Amino acid sequence: MKKIKPAIWFPAIKTNTGTDKFTEQLVSALNQRGLRAEITWLPHHAEYLPWLVPVPPQPDWANIAHINTWLHPRFYPKNISLVATLHHCVQDKFFLPYKTVTQKIYHKFWITKIEKHCLKTADLVTTDSQYTAQCIKDIFGNDYAHVIYIGIDSKTFHPNELLRPFDKNKPFKLLFVGTNSIRKGFDLLPEIMQKLGEDFQLFYTSNAEQYEPLPKNMIQLPPQKTTQDLANTYRSMNALIFPSRLEGFGLVVAEAMASGLPVVIANSSALTELVTHCETGFLCEKDNISDFIQTIRSLKENPELCREVGKKARNIATTKFSIEEMVNQYIDHYTKLVNMEK
Repeated sequence: MKKIKPAIWFPAIKTNTGTDKFTEQLVSALNQRGLRAEITWLPHHAEYLPWLVPVPPQPDWANIAHINTWLHPRFYPKNISLVATLHHCVQDKFFLPYKTVTQKIYHKFWITKIEKHCLKTADLVTTDSQYTAQCIKDIFGNDYAHVIYIGIDSKTFHPNELLRPFDKNKPFKLLFVGTNSIRKGFDLLPEIMQKLGEDFQLFYTSNAEQYEPLPKNMIQLPPQKTTQDLANTYRSMNALIFPSRLEGFGLVVAEAMASGLPVVIANSSALTELVTHCETGFLCEKDNISDFIQTIRSLKENPELCREVGKKARNIATTKFSIEEMVNQYIDHYTKLVNMEK
């Protein structure tokens, strides 16, 4: 019997965050594989005022709808399979210290209710890490979440030619990509850079006015307007520092690894799934400034170690975290759903 070909509709709320990027990347990759996949963007207020947004017509060509778990049931499709992705579990108890009062109320009394309904309704639940899958099980009692790591475009994010060792007599260039939030560990960076001194430079993408005065070796980058801009920035650096205290995956870490950079990250949450310590990256004790400093200094003194770790990181990123692997897994699940191979 001939298998039915998946055709996937993505009704999605436009948030201008990484979830948009995930959806756009997946749809583009599915199209390149010859599958029909389209996005219907809903305005941001559809998240918290869904009754003020018209329900978009369900396309007659689709046999699967793929949604984010925050999407209100008002916008769920009818009579086709439903796939739901949970990117970051905001109910995680370790996330509480980094929330505002408003966020705590919003997540508890609005988002949690929507996600509970979604997880019960969906035919398939996916998430980005084993860490988040465990959160889903602990909080919602759902132990059937499939882990599909976010895919990295290794053609855009790639190393400099041959991964040549850097000149240890020049300043060691560190990169931080992300917001200046306490959850991301940005508050640790000024002290780290102050103690590292003038032989090290940190280039960062966020605004850091509330942390001023900053050490002179911390330099704010111009806006990274395109993915290619960011990829070029990775290639101009010697290592990534990412002391984040809580991540549902760690996209910037995977991008840096694909770019051939050694990554120095916190031993926390989903970040531990991305690297093998001292082989494909370096795990430092969370909040331990001395541990980060010691690791970074040892990298500057050993350019060959940087090169070898960066090379292994690239190999992992192009297999375990490749866009091809992510799409292969989604296509496999889509195909099983539409052909009732439960």
